[in-house]
This record gives sequence, structure tokens and C-alpha cells, in this order.
Amino acid sequence: MEKKKEIVINEPLFGKDNLRWMLIGLAVLALGFFLMAGGKSADPKVFDPKEVYSPIRITVAPLLIIIGFVIEIYAIMKKSRQA
Repeated sequence: MEKKKEIVINEPLFGKDNLRWMLIGLAVLALGFFLMAGGKSADPKVFDPKEVYSPIRITVAPLLIIIGFVIEIYAIMKKSRQA
């Protein structure tokens, strides 16, 4: 019997374009989480609803997080040009 040689080609799982999109998605996610955390208040003993319920924390930050996850899904699903 003849022994067959297997050829193993080590190709990266994601191409450069995919990795670039992943980094963009991570940056958008990080920005969203950073904006959601907000800053510290001037006086921690006083509750200021304007700081806690600001439009940036309630609307903009969650939208950035969702957009970041959509970018990540796109980056993973996108076909590489190498193949």
C-alpha cells in the first residue's frame, strides 16, 4: 500500500481586512462602555439625576455598544479576499 502524504497549509483564520474591522468594532465598543461609565460627580453624597440620566449615558452609549457588536459580527462573517 502506498502512503499518502497530507499537505497541511497553515492559513490564518481571518484576513487583514477582517482584523481591521474587528479592531474598529473593539474601539467602538470601548468608547460605548467608556461613555456609559461617565465621570465621577463633584459631590458623591449628592444624587444628581442630570448626571446619571444624561442622554449620553442613556441613549448614545448603548447605541455605540450595539453598533460595535454589529461591526464585530460583520468582521467575523465577512469572507476574506485571500480564499
